[in-house]
Amino acid sequence: MIVTETSLKGCFLIEPEIFADPRGSFFESFNKLKFKEKTGLDVVFVQDNQSISHKGVLRGLHLQENEHAQAKLIRVVKGKILDVVVDLRKESPTFGKHFSIILSGENNLQLYVPRGFAHGFYVLEDETFFNYKCDNYYHKEAENGILYNDKDLAIDWSLKGEKIILLEKDKQLMTFKQFCQ
Repeated sequence: MIVTETSLKGCFLIEPEIFADPRGSFFESFNKLKFKEKTGLDVVFVQDNQSISHKGVLRGLHLQENEHAQAKLIRVVKGKILDVVVDLRKESPTFGKHFSIILSGENNLQLYVPRGFAHGFYVLEDETFFNYKCDNYYHKEAENGILYNDKDLAIDWSLKGEKIILLEKDKQLMTFKQFCQ
């Protein structure tokens, strides 16, 4: 696997080694020892989640706070998304910066997102299967988030007039400035 740190400190892009032959293909989606060797991180994932979404769905920007914060290893099994993460760690040199990338069932890229980040994605194809591993359990009381279209973050979701499907609760999330107060 090829592991590259993104423009955000501690956030890694992972490209698996794919073995293909006339029968199909195979790759390791995760190997704890290789991950630790390449990142220096000794992560233990305790929960796997999957969502299936239609084209036009926008989920995020979400996070779990305080002792319930989660690091995530994200991948798309089928379909395609624009994946976006925002560094909310006030002590980080990349605080307030964001990173985005296309993840798909075709490119098999994965994104490791450390604790203290907000995460969201925009679905680019119908029937997109999105999987992520978490290093901490979900707690409803620890949910928080930032508006996906916050003007201070200036995230380019590449919507260009596209109709988005967004939950009412995601329309009510706070701005980046409100979050930082």
